[in-house]
Amino acid sequence: MKTLLSVAALMLLIVMTRPVVLAQTDDDDDDQDQAVLAKVLSTAKVTLEAGLAATSAEGRPISGKFEMEKGKPQLSVYTEKSGKFYEVVVDHVTGKVVKSEPITEAEDLAAAKGQSEVMSKAKLSLGAAVGKAVAANGGFRALSVFPEAKDGHPVATVKVVKGQDWKMVSESLE
Repeated sequence: MKTLLSVAALMLLIVMTRPVVLAQTDDDDDDQDQAVLAKVLSTAKVTLEAGLAATSAEGRPISGKFEMEKGKPQLSVYTEKSGKFYEVVVDHVTGKVVKSEPITEAEDLAAAKGQSEVMSKAKLSLGAAVGKAVAANGGFRALSVFPEAKDGHPVATVKVVKGQDWKMVSESLE
């Protein structure tokens, strides 16, 4: 009987604490929009790879993501050109650049500088890394890509989605 009560208490503890543990480890700002973004991505004619390529005239892409901005979907790409940083918005349906503006907000600028630093050590473009991640995960589409240094090596972290299934994929940029 004691064993049964102990097992029941343990199961109750697991059930009660699981949502808290998940909430503490979930640090993606876009999570509340995941269902909406999954729907947008499933109907978007433009891939993240194509969006990154479309911004090349605006500078070297250093990160990119589909996101919800003021309730509307957009493909946002940070670029670097001649030491200056820009946010370039690509229409997710047509693939055309619709806006390019300098990054001036301190937090965004710090993120862009860090991304540029990692990309300065990369031999592979973000577009190529996204292409590899998508090819290795059949049926998935890329939602975002961010460069980061892991153990001193440049790596692209690619978030991919298929329906309501999401996962993070790391691709070397060397």
